Amino acid sequence: MPFVDDQHYLYPRDAASDFTPNDTQKVTLIVAGCYVIAIAILWHVPFLSWIIYPFKLLTVGFHEMSHAIAGMLTCATIHSIELDPDEGGETRMSGGIPWISLPAGYLGSSFIGACLIACGFDTNASKVACLVLAVFFLFTLWWAKKNWLSWVLILGMSGLIVMFWFIEGGVALRYFVLFIGVMSDLYVIWDTDTIERKVNNSDASAFARICGCFPSQVWGVIWLIIAIIFFGAGVLIGIVAFKESAAQQKVDASHFLPVPGSSGAIPGAPIPTFLIITVTTLVWNLLA
Repeated sequence: MPFVDDQHYLYPRDAASDFTPNDTQKVTLIVAGCYVIAIAILWHVPFLSWIIYPFKLLTVGFHEMSHAIAGMLTCATIHSIELDPDEGGETRMSGGIPWISLPAGYLGSSFIGACLIACGFDTNASKVACLVLAVFFLFTLWWAKKNWLSWVLILGMSGLIVMFWFIEGGVALRYFVLFIGVMSDLYVIWDTDTIERKVNNSDASAFARICGCFPSQVWGVIWLIIAIIFFGAGVLIGIVAFKESAAQQKVDASHFLPVPGSSGAIPGAPIPTFLIITVTTLVWNLLA
């Protein structure tokens, strides 16, 4: 009779169990659904919209950053990224391929949001997502140059990330990342100009002038459908990839980039090199 080493044997899982959320994931799904409803209300209701004002600007920042990345990948020269207090933004570039960089704003922010939604199902994944966001922040500040609003926004968001990182070993950070992901993914819905109005300087209008095959509202609907697909993909990936319970996530998080002073932290550990580089770059840009 052959010997089977159970420790190294891979047992197949059926698709039904993979896509069936556990109790922790069900809570995450409920929270995500509440986020969608709350953001939809707060985004458009006067006075109440100020509650999420900084996060609206952050979403616009992801949108503009996506334009810039697409432009950079198509050999465009990025001159600047600007955010304004009226929740608008502008990416100035020359060259590149406009029919790629123009839709990249909404599609890119939707993709970023979907990735954050998937990471929002796991504490350690949320920590990694925040490190990636730090890189995004650095690029944005590099291109934002003297735009004071971008500096205030990113420094404020960085402070929130650090604060949530320390709460309950990063549990709060997971729901924070999930919130940012939901808002960014469905930005094409929150920004009603994309579909409802024919704004001459909107991304959809500019893209419609280049392509010529559909009016701007049709392109807005197409981008909306893609955003919803991204949302569903982010949820499914989160359910399949992160099956740990809340208790297991807490244990794992205590050993992965733990809060200084916690039981999982290394006594006397030096400040991470990444943090030193980040702070140095911020100061250099501020004084430049």
